[in-house]
Amino acid sequence: MLIALLPGDGIGPEVIAEARRVLEAVCGTALTFEEAPVGGIAYKSEGHPLPERTLDLARRADAILFGAVDPSCDSLERRLRPEQAILGLRKELSLFANLRPAKLYPELADASALRPEIARKIDLVIIRELNGDVYFGEKGMRTTPAGRREGYDIMSYDEDQVARIAHVGFLTARARGRRLCSIDKANVLETSQLWRDVVIEVSADYPDVTLSHMLVDNAAMQLVRDPGQFDVIVTGNLFGDILSDQASMCAGSIGMLPSASLDANQKGLYEPIHGSAPDIAGQGKANPLATILSAAMMLRYSLGKVAEADRIEAAVAKALAGGARTADLGGTTTTAAMGGAVLAAL
Repeated sequence: MLIALLPGDGIGPEVIAEARRVLEAVCGTALTFEEAPVGGIAYKSEGHPLPERTLDLARRADAILFGAVDPSCDSLERRLRPEQAILGLRKELSLFANLRPAKLYPELADASALRPEIARKIDLVIIRELNGDVYFGEKGMRTTPAGRREGYDIMSYDEDQVARIAHVGFLTARARGRRLCSIDKANVLETSQLWRDVVIEVSADYPDVTLSHMLVDNAAMQLVRDPGQFDVIVTGNLFGDILSDQASMCAGSIGMLPSASLDANQKGLYEPIHGSAPDIAGQGKANPLATILSAAMMLRYSLGKVAEADRIEAAVAKALAGGARTADLGGTTTTAAMGGAVLAAL
């Protein structure tokens, strides 16, 4: 099985290296790896954040492990900015379903921004639609009749896009606690009204799953007030981006949360939800656990290696129980030492 490694910028290469060590320890020669540039480093060396050879590798691979991209090139025209690499991969590979689990490890209760008794209740999955919304709608800059600059980004979804992600949400809920909460802003947005209508229609196929609806502003409040009420959340691209980052801090650190972006056949791109953290790049301070857990998700969802995924997740828990803590968790364990702690736990 071929794994495309796209380390990217900043701390990306450091955390990808630790995830590879763990994958090699668990899977041996069952996996082969091929690396290619992406993001800012790709733009600087090849003139584009998503070079054709990188896209070709992503298409050939059985799964993709992605690091992070650097925001330092934000002065470039939009099509050449590093973040266009991840947007381009989602579009070209039809990666429409983003799964972001948020679960608090008991040892990290004190690291959460919430009181420990509330934080301990966090165990949810956010399903975020990836191919629509304002990120992919028509956008631009124009001049008003009064001669003032105006920016615009069009939010839109069609009913097939909503139905497709709703099915993923219901199936995920069916495999967990059978509770699905759909997040929208139907009180003011026509896009959200369509979203809610279609989710209700799809729910007829899943009578065993309890469906509820919540406005996004209330959902943001409820995530910090009582996160234990959520099992599976399904929502659009913009709202999912914001809420999943919020959930990461409720769970202790953005350095702990993995993610999967899947197509209709379960081929996926796996990445930590954190950024490139250029301020600590190369210093051995980055937390590799989100990337290691993303590798576990890759084994589980795209490669069918469930037992191996379970081993990695158990090893992460054991490493934390043993006291390993990177700087974001209030400790001094280095990136390589944290990876080593997981290997030792294996």
